[in-house]
Amino acid sequence: MRRETTGFWAPFRVHGRRTVAKKIQEHLGVESGYHTIPKSRDDLLKFHPQQEDLPERSMKDSHTTALVDLKSDPLMRQLFVNGSGFLRMGKIMEQLDLIAVWICHRHVYLPKLPKGVPLPYTFVTLFIDHAKFLVQKFKPDVDLQFTGSVSWTGQSSMEVTTYVRQNEEALARAIFIVGGRNATNSGPAPINPLKPQNELEECFHSGALERQGRREKRKQGSSSLLQPTREEEKVMYDLFLRTKGSDGATADGCLPPDCRWISDWHRSTILHPFPESRNASNTIFSGFIIRNATETSYIAASLYGGSYAVIQFISDVTFTQQIPVHSFMKTTAYIVYTHGKYIQLMTAVKSLDAVNFTEVHTNALHLTYKVDRPVPEIMPSSFHEALWYLEGRRHFETFLKSLEGDNSKEGHCV
Repeated sequence: MRRETTGFWAPFRVHGRRTVAKKIQEHLGVESGYHTIPKSRDDLLKFHPQQEDLPERSMKDSHTTALVDLKSDPLMRQLFVNGSGFLRMGKIMEQLDLIAVWICHRHVYLPKLPKGVPLPYTFVTLFIDHAKFLVQKFKPDVDLQFTGSVSWTGQSSMEVTTYVRQNEEALARAIFIVGGRNATNSGPAPINPLKPQNELEECFHSGALERQGRREKRKQGSSSLLQPTREEEKVMYDLFLRTKGSDGATADGCLPPDCRWISDWHRSTILHPFPESRNASNTIFSGFIIRNATETSYIAASLYGGSYAVIQFISDVTFTQQIPVHSFMKTTAYIVYTHGKYIQLMTAVKSLDAVNFTEVHTNALHLTYKVDRPVPEIMPSSFHEALWYLEGRRHFETFLKSLEGDNSKEGHCV
Protein backbone atom coordinates (compact mmCIF):
# COMPACT_ATOMS: atom_id res chain seq x y z
CA MET A 1 0.00 0.00 0.00
CA ARG A 2 1.26 3.51 -0.82
CA ARG A 3 0.77 5.89 2.06
CA GLU A 4 0.79 9.66 1.90
CA THR A 5 3.43 11.48 3.93
CA THR A 6 3.47 15.02 5.20
CA GLY A 7 6.88 15.68 3.66
CA PHE A 8 5.69 14.65 0.21
CA TRP A 9 2.92 17.28 0.27
CA ALA A 10 4.93 20.07 1.89
CA PRO A 11 5.13 23.51 0.16
CA PHE A 12 8.38 24.01 -1.69
CA ARG A 13 10.52 26.87 -2.93
CA VAL A 14 11.20 27.09 -6.66
CA HIS A 15 14.82 27.52 -7.74
CA GLY A 16 14.10 27.75 -11.46
CA ARG A 17 12.09 25.19 -13.40
CA ARG A 18 14.32 22.30 -12.32
CA THR A 19 12.86 22.00 -8.80
CA VAL A 20 9.34 21.09 -9.93
CA ALA A 21 10.57 19.18 -12.98
CA LYS A 22 12.81 17.06 -10.78
CA LYS A 23 9.90 16.18 -8.47
CA ILE A 24 7.83 15.07 -11.47
CA GLN A 25 10.74 13.08 -12.87
CA GLU A 26 11.30 11.27 -9.59
CA HIS A 27 7.60 10.54 -9.10
CA LEU A 28 7.36 8.99 -12.57
CA GLY A 29 10.63 7.08 -12.26
CA VAL A 30 11.99 8.71 -15.41
CA GLU A 31 15.78 8.49 -15.77
CA SER A 32 17.73 11.73 -15.61
CA GLY A 33 19.62 13.09 -18.61
CA TYR A 34 18.58 13.03 -22.25
CA HIS A 35 18.39 9.78 -24.20
CA THR A 36 17.34 9.67 -27.86
CA ILE A 37 15.61 6.38 -27.03
CA PRO A 38 14.16 6.77 -23.52
CA LYS A 39 13.99 3.91 -21.08
CA SER A 40 10.87 1.82 -21.71
CA ARG A 41 8.01 2.16 -19.25
CA ASP A 42 6.12 -0.84 -20.63
CA ASP A 43 6.67 -2.75 -17.39
CA LEU A 44 4.50 -0.17 -15.57
CA LEU A 45 1.42 -0.97 -17.65
CA LYS A 46 0.65 -3.93 -15.39
CA PHE A 47 0.01 -1.42 -12.57
CA HIS A 48 -2.58 0.48 -14.63
CA PRO A 49 -5.58 0.83 -12.27
CA GLN A 50 -9.29 0.40 -12.85
CA GLN A 51 -11.63 3.30 -12.11
CA GLU A 52 -13.24 1.42 -9.21
CA ASP A 53 -9.80 1.08 -7.55
CA LEU A 54 -9.41 4.85 -7.17
CA PRO A 55 -10.73 6.52 -4.00
CA GLU A 56 -12.32 9.94 -3.94
CA ARG A 57 -10.06 12.94 -3.40
CA SER A 58 -10.68 16.46 -2.14
CA MET A 59 -9.27 19.77 -3.35
CA LYS A 60 -7.15 19.88 -0.20
CA ASP A 61 -5.38 16.68 -1.26
CA SER A 62 -3.94 18.32 -4.38
CA HIS A 63 -3.47 21.85 -3.04
CA THR A 64 0.06 23.06 -3.75
CA THR A 65 2.04 26.16 -2.85
CA ALA A 66 5.33 27.02 -4.55
CA LEU A 67 7.42 30.11 -3.82
CA VAL A 68 9.70 32.07 -6.15
CA ASP A 69 12.21 34.26 -4.34
CA LEU A 70 12.36 37.57 -6.18
CA LYS A 71 13.09 39.75 -3.15
CA SER A 72 16.48 38.40 -2.11
CA ASP A 73 17.62 36.44 -5.18
CA PRO A 74 18.76 38.85 -7.95
CA LEU A 75 19.53 36.02 -10.38
CA MET A 76 16.01 34.62 -10.04
CA ARG A 77 14.58 38.13 -10.40
CA GLN A 78 16.52 38.55 -13.63
CA LEU A 79 14.79 35.47 -15.08
CA PHE A 80 11.32 36.90 -14.48
CA VAL A 81 11.69 40.58 -15.47
CA ASN A 82 11.52 42.07 -18.97
CA GLY A 83 13.23 45.19 -20.31
CA SER A 84 10.38 47.51 -19.34
CA GLY A 85 10.51 46.45 -15.69
CA PHE A 86 7.36 44.30 -15.74
CA LEU A 87 7.34 40.64 -14.83
CA ARG A 88 7.32 38.27 -17.80
CA MET A 89 3.85 36.74 -17.97
CA GLY A 90 5.05 34.16 -20.48
CA LYS A 91 7.59 32.98 -17.90
CA ILE A 92 4.90 32.89 -15.24
CA MET A 93 2.61 30.84 -17.53
CA GLU A 94 5.48 28.41 -18.09
CA GLN A 95 5.83 27.92 -14.33
CA LEU A 96 2.06 27.60 -13.85
CA ASP A 97 1.84 24.90 -16.50
CA LEU A 98 4.55 22.89 -14.78
CA ILE A 99 2.94 23.33 -11.36
CA ALA A 100 -0.46 22.32 -12.79
CA VAL A 101 1.05 18.99 -13.83
CA TRP A 102 2.55 18.52 -10.35
CA ILE A 103 -0.88 19.25 -8.82
CA CYS A 104 -2.24 16.37 -10.93
CA HIS A 105 0.45 14.12 -9.48
CA ARG A 106 -0.75 15.06 -6.02
CA HIS A 107 -4.38 14.37 -6.87
CA VAL A 108 -3.90 10.89 -8.34
CA TYR A 109 -3.66 8.29 -5.58
CA LEU A 110 -3.34 4.54 -6.26
CA PRO A 111 -3.82 2.61 -2.99
CA LYS A 112 -2.83 -0.71 -4.59
CA LEU A 113 0.43 0.55 -6.10
CA PRO A 114 3.34 -1.28 -4.39
CA LYS A 115 5.82 0.82 -2.45
CA GLY A 116 8.77 1.95 -4.56
CA VAL A 117 6.95 1.57 -7.90
CA PRO A 118 6.81 4.82 -9.94
CA LEU A 119 3.45 6.31 -10.77
CA PRO A 120 2.30 4.48 -13.97
CA TYR A 121 0.86 7.68 -15.46
CA THR A 122 1.76 10.45 -17.89
CA PHE A 123 0.10 13.86 -17.74
CA VAL A 124 -0.37 16.18 -20.74
CA THR A 125 -1.82 19.68 -20.96
CA LEU A 126 -4.88 19.48 -23.21
CA PHE A 127 -6.30 22.99 -23.04
CA ILE A 128 -6.04 26.29 -21.19
CA ASP A 129 -9.51 27.69 -20.50
CA HIS A 130 -8.22 31.17 -19.75
CA ALA A 131 -5.58 33.17 -17.92
CA LYS A 132 -6.14 36.65 -16.51
CA PHE A 133 -3.41 39.06 -15.41
CA LEU A 134 -3.11 42.28 -13.40
CA VAL A 135 0.37 42.97 -14.76
CA GLN A 136 0.71 46.56 -13.53
CA LYS A 137 0.21 45.41 -9.93
CA PHE A 138 3.06 42.91 -10.02
CA LYS A 139 6.26 44.10 -8.37
CA PRO A 140 9.63 42.77 -9.60
CA ASP A 141 11.18 42.66 -6.12
CA VAL A 142 8.39 40.88 -4.20
CA ASP A 143 8.29 37.09 -3.87
CA LEU A 144 5.81 35.18 -6.02
CA GLN A 145 3.49 32.59 -4.54
CA PHE A 146 2.03 30.00 -6.93
CA THR A 147 -0.96 28.06 -5.57
CA GLY A 148 -3.52 25.71 -7.07
CA SER A 149 -5.57 22.55 -6.81
CA VAL A 150 -7.68 20.22 -8.91
CA SER A 151 -11.14 21.79 -9.23
CA TRP A 152 -12.95 19.26 -11.48
CA THR A 153 -12.39 15.72 -12.68
CA GLY A 154 -13.68 13.67 -15.59
CA GLN A 155 -12.98 10.07 -16.52
CA SER A 156 -9.41 10.79 -17.66
CA SER A 157 -8.93 14.55 -17.34
CA MET A 158 -8.79 17.23 -14.66
CA GLU A 159 -9.33 20.96 -14.41
CA VAL A 160 -6.57 22.63 -12.39
CA THR A 161 -7.15 26.16 -11.08
CA THR A 162 -3.96 28.08 -10.33
CA TYR A 163 -3.21 31.50 -8.87
CA VAL A 164 -0.19 33.80 -8.63
CA ARG A 165 -0.01 36.03 -5.56
CA GLN A 166 2.22 38.73 -4.14
CA ASN A 167 1.72 39.80 -0.54
CA GLU A 168 -1.35 37.52 -0.41
CA GLU A 169 -3.08 39.41 -3.26
CA ALA A 170 -4.15 37.32 -6.27
CA LEU A 171 -2.73 39.00 -9.38
CA ALA A 172 -3.16 36.23 -11.95
CA ARG A 173 -5.34 33.17 -12.44
CA ALA A 174 -4.98 30.41 -15.02
CA ILE A 175 -7.17 27.35 -15.54
CA PHE A 176 -5.66 24.27 -17.17
CA ILE A 177 -7.23 21.06 -18.46
CA VAL A 178 -4.77 18.20 -18.01
CA GLY A 179 -5.23 14.69 -19.38
CA GLY A 180 -4.23 11.52 -17.57
CA ARG A 181 -2.49 8.96 -19.78
CA ASN A 182 -1.05 5.54 -19.11
CA ALA A 183 2.64 4.91 -18.43
CA THR A 184 3.57 4.81 -22.14
CA ASN A 185 1.28 7.69 -23.18
CA SER A 186 -0.55 5.29 -25.51
CA GLY A 187 -4.02 5.51 -23.98
CA PRO A 188 -6.14 7.28 -21.34
CA ALA A 189 -5.78 6.63 -17.63
CA PRO A 190 -8.57 6.88 -15.02
CA ILE A 191 -8.62 9.76 -12.55
CA ASN A 192 -9.65 9.73 -8.91
CA PRO A 193 -13.09 11.37 -8.64
CA LEU A 194 -13.15 14.75 -6.90
CA LYS A 195 -15.47 15.09 -3.90
CA PRO A 196 -15.56 18.51 -2.22
CA GLN A 197 -15.19 18.28 1.56
CA ASN A 198 -16.56 21.63 2.75
CA GLU A 199 -18.54 24.68 1.62
CA LEU A 200 -15.52 26.45 0.18
CA GLU A 201 -14.55 23.44 -1.95
CA GLU A 202 -18.21 23.06 -3.00
CA CYS A 203 -18.20 26.67 -4.15
CA PHE A 204 -15.03 26.30 -6.24
CA HIS A 205 -16.21 22.97 -7.64
CA SER A 206 -19.53 24.53 -8.64
CA GLY A 207 -17.68 27.19 -10.65
CA ALA A 208 -15.59 24.48 -12.31
CA LEU A 209 -18.76 22.58 -13.27
CA GLU A 210 -20.07 25.73 -14.95
CA ARG A 211 -16.88 26.11 -16.97
CA GLN A 212 -16.93 22.45 -17.98
CA GLY A 213 -20.53 22.87 -19.15
CA ARG A 214 -19.49 25.79 -21.34
CA ARG A 215 -16.56 23.79 -22.75
CA GLU A 216 -18.86 20.88 -23.61
CA LYS A 217 -21.30 23.25 -25.29
CA ARG A 218 -18.50 24.78 -27.39
CA LYS A 219 -17.22 21.30 -28.31
CA GLN A 220 -20.67 20.25 -29.54
CA GLY A 221 -20.85 23.34 -31.75
CA SER A 222 -17.22 23.24 -32.87
CA SER A 223 -18.16 22.46 -36.50
CA SER A 224 -19.83 25.87 -36.73
CA LEU A 225 -17.35 27.70 -34.49
CA LEU A 226 -16.41 30.25 -37.16
CA GLN A 227 -19.87 30.54 -38.68
CA PRO A 228 -20.93 34.19 -38.29
CA THR A 229 -24.10 35.10 -36.45
CA ARG A 230 -26.60 37.54 -37.98
CA GLU A 231 -24.97 40.38 -36.06
CA GLU A 232 -21.51 39.32 -37.22
CA GLU A 233 -22.66 39.08 -40.83
CA LYS A 234 -23.65 42.73 -40.57
CA VAL A 235 -20.22 43.55 -39.10
CA MET A 236 -18.58 41.80 -42.06
CA TYR A 237 -20.72 43.69 -44.55
CA ASP A 238 -19.98 47.03 -42.88
CA LEU A 239 -16.25 46.21 -43.11
CA PHE A 240 -16.69 45.45 -46.79
CA LEU A 241 -18.44 48.76 -47.41
CA ARG A 242 -15.63 50.63 -45.69
CA THR A 243 -12.92 48.94 -47.79
CA LYS A 244 -14.52 48.57 -51.23
CA GLY A 245 -13.41 51.98 -52.52
CA SER A 246 -15.52 54.80 -53.88
CA ASP A 247 -16.48 53.00 -57.07
CA GLY A 248 -16.42 49.44 -55.68
CA ALA A 249 -14.16 48.30 -58.49
CA THR A 250 -10.90 47.86 -56.55
CA ALA A 251 -10.24 44.13 -56.33
CA ASP A 252 -7.77 44.41 -53.46
CA GLY A 253 -9.90 46.79 -51.43
CA CYS A 254 -9.19 50.33 -50.30
CA LEU A 255 -7.71 50.83 -46.84
CA PRO A 256 -9.54 53.54 -44.83
CA PRO A 257 -7.51 56.24 -43.01
CA ASP A 258 -5.64 55.18 -39.86
CA CYS A 259 -6.23 51.50 -40.60
CA ARG A 260 -3.99 48.53 -41.40
CA TRP A 261 -4.52 45.20 -43.15
CA ILE A 262 -4.42 41.97 -41.16
CA SER A 263 -2.33 40.46 -43.96
CA ASP A 264 0.42 43.03 -43.31
CA TRP A 265 0.58 42.54 -39.55
CA HIS A 266 1.94 39.23 -38.41
CA ARG A 267 5.29 38.33 -36.91
CA SER A 268 6.96 34.91 -36.89
CA THR A 269 9.75 33.31 -34.90
CA ILE A 270 11.43 29.97 -35.57
CA LEU A 271 13.06 28.31 -32.59
CA HIS A 272 15.22 25.26 -32.16
CA PRO A 273 14.03 23.64 -28.91
CA PHE A 274 16.65 21.51 -27.17
CA PRO A 275 16.27 18.46 -24.91
CA GLU A 276 16.42 20.69 -21.83
CA SER A 277 12.90 21.87 -22.80
CA ARG A 278 11.41 18.39 -23.08
CA ASN A 279 8.84 16.76 -20.79
CA ALA A 280 8.70 13.26 -19.35
CA SER A 281 7.32 11.97 -22.68
CA ASN A 282 10.37 13.23 -24.61
CA THR A 283 8.35 15.86 -26.44
CA ILE A 284 8.57 19.63 -26.02
CA PHE A 285 7.21 20.82 -22.66
CA SER A 286 3.89 22.65 -23.10
CA GLY A 287 4.99 25.50 -20.80
CA PHE A 288 7.93 26.21 -23.11
CA ILE A 289 5.48 26.44 -26.03
CA ILE A 290 3.16 28.79 -24.13
CA ARG A 291 6.01 31.05 -23.02
CA ASN A 292 7.48 31.46 -26.49
CA ALA A 293 4.11 31.94 -28.16
CA THR A 294 3.25 34.60 -25.58
CA GLU A 295 6.56 36.40 -26.13
CA THR A 296 6.16 36.35 -29.92
CA SER A 297 2.72 37.90 -29.49
CA TYR A 298 4.21 40.50 -27.14
CA ILE A 299 6.68 41.54 -29.86
CA ALA A 300 3.91 41.77 -32.48
CA ALA A 301 1.60 43.77 -30.20
CA SER A 302 4.39 46.17 -29.15
CA LEU A 303 5.42 46.82 -32.76
CA TYR A 304 1.83 47.38 -33.80
CA GLY A 305 1.03 49.69 -30.89
CA GLY A 306 4.30 51.62 -31.03
CA SER A 307 5.01 51.07 -27.32
CA TYR A 308 5.49 48.26 -24.82
CA ALA A 309 2.34 46.13 -24.79
CA VAL A 310 0.99 44.68 -21.55
CA ILE A 311 -0.83 41.36 -21.60
CA GLN A 312 -4.30 41.29 -20.09
CA PHE A 313 -5.88 37.95 -20.98
CA ILE A 314 -5.31 34.59 -22.69
CA SER A 315 -8.17 32.34 -23.73
CA ASP A 316 -8.76 28.99 -25.43
CA VAL A 317 -5.21 27.69 -25.76
CA THR A 318 -5.41 24.43 -27.71
CA PHE A 319 -2.92 21.56 -27.90
CA THR A 320 -3.70 19.42 -30.94
CA GLN A 321 -0.31 17.76 -31.53
CA GLN A 322 2.85 17.23 -29.54
CA ILE A 323 6.14 18.67 -30.83
CA PRO A 324 8.91 16.03 -31.11
CA VAL A 325 12.11 16.95 -29.30
CA HIS A 326 14.11 16.90 -32.55
CA SER A 327 11.81 19.37 -34.37
CA PHE A 328 11.92 23.11 -34.91
CA MET A 329 9.06 25.27 -33.60
CA LYS A 330 7.45 28.13 -35.50
CA THR A 331 5.25 30.71 -33.74
CA THR A 332 3.29 33.27 -35.76
CA ALA A 333 1.32 36.07 -34.10
CA TYR A 334 -1.46 37.73 -36.13
CA ILE A 335 -3.14 41.02 -35.17
CA VAL A 336 -6.80 40.12 -35.78
CA TYR A 337 -8.83 42.75 -33.90
CA THR A 338 -8.30 46.14 -32.28
CA HIS A 339 -10.37 48.36 -30.02
CA GLY A 340 -9.09 51.67 -28.65
CA LYS A 341 -5.86 50.84 -26.80
CA TYR A 342 -6.44 47.07 -27.01
CA ILE A 343 -4.86 44.64 -29.47
CA GLN A 344 -6.25 41.13 -29.94
CA LEU A 345 -3.93 38.48 -31.35
CA MET A 346 -4.23 34.93 -32.62
CA THR A 347 -0.92 33.10 -32.30
CA ALA A 348 -0.40 29.81 -34.12
CA VAL A 349 2.33 27.30 -33.31
CA LYS A 350 3.64 24.76 -35.81
CA SER A 351 6.12 21.91 -35.59
CA LEU A 352 8.70 21.89 -38.39
CA ASP A 353 10.33 18.59 -39.23
CA ALA A 354 14.08 19.14 -39.06
CA VAL A 355 14.71 16.88 -42.07
CA ASN A 356 12.03 17.69 -44.67
CA PHE A 357 10.64 20.91 -43.09
CA THR A 358 7.01 19.81 -43.31
CA GLU A 359 4.79 21.89 -41.03
CA VAL A 360 2.17 20.52 -38.64
CA HIS A 361 -0.18 22.81 -36.69
CA THR A 362 0.14 22.08 -32.96
CA ASN A 363 -1.28 24.98 -30.95
CA ALA A 364 -3.38 28.13 -31.08
CA LEU A 365 -3.58 30.93 -28.51
CA HIS A 366 -5.82 34.00 -28.28
CA LEU A 367 -4.25 36.90 -26.40
CA THR A 368 -5.39 40.39 -25.42
CA TYR A 369 -2.80 43.17 -24.98
CA LYS A 370 -3.05 46.85 -24.06
CA VAL A 371 -0.79 49.77 -24.95
CA ASP A 372 -0.68 53.36 -23.69
CA ARG A 373 -2.33 54.97 -26.70
CA PRO A 374 -5.14 54.28 -29.21
CA VAL A 375 -3.94 52.03 -32.03
CA PRO A 376 -4.77 51.99 -35.76
CA GLU A 377 -7.78 49.84 -36.60
CA ILE A 378 -6.98 46.46 -38.12
CA MET A 379 -9.02 45.46 -41.19
CA PRO A 380 -9.54 42.15 -43.01
CA SER A 381 -8.85 42.02 -46.74
CA SER A 382 -10.40 38.61 -47.46
CA PHE A 383 -13.23 36.39 -46.26
CA HIS A 384 -10.72 34.19 -44.42
CA GLU A 385 -9.30 37.19 -42.57
CA ALA A 386 -12.84 38.42 -41.84
CA LEU A 387 -13.47 35.14 -39.98
CA TRP A 388 -10.27 35.70 -38.02
CA TYR A 389 -11.46 39.23 -37.25
CA LEU A 390 -14.79 37.95 -35.92
CA GLU A 391 -13.09 35.26 -33.86
CA GLY A 392 -10.76 37.91 -32.38
CA ARG A 393 -13.81 40.07 -31.64
CA ARG A 394 -15.42 37.19 -29.77
CA HIS A 395 -12.34 36.63 -27.66
CA PHE A 396 -12.07 40.34 -26.93
CA GLU A 397 -15.70 40.33 -25.74
CA THR A 398 -14.83 37.40 -23.46
CA PHE A 399 -12.03 39.53 -22.02
CA LEU A 400 -14.42 42.46 -21.47
CA LYS A 401 -16.81 40.18 -19.58
CA SER A 402 -13.92 39.10 -17.36
CA LEU A 403 -13.45 42.76 -16.36
CA GLU A 404 -16.99 42.79 -14.99
CA GLY A 405 -16.02 40.04 -12.55
CA ASP A 406 -16.09 36.28 -12.62
CA ASN A 407 -19.53 35.24 -13.87
CA SER A 408 -19.16 31.74 -12.46
CA LYS A 409 -20.14 30.78 -8.92
CA GLU A 410 -16.45 30.53 -8.07
CA GLY A 411 -16.17 34.29 -8.29
CA HIS A 412 -18.46 34.55 -5.25
CA CYS A 413 -16.55 32.08 -3.08
CA VAL A 414 -15.31 33.49 0.20
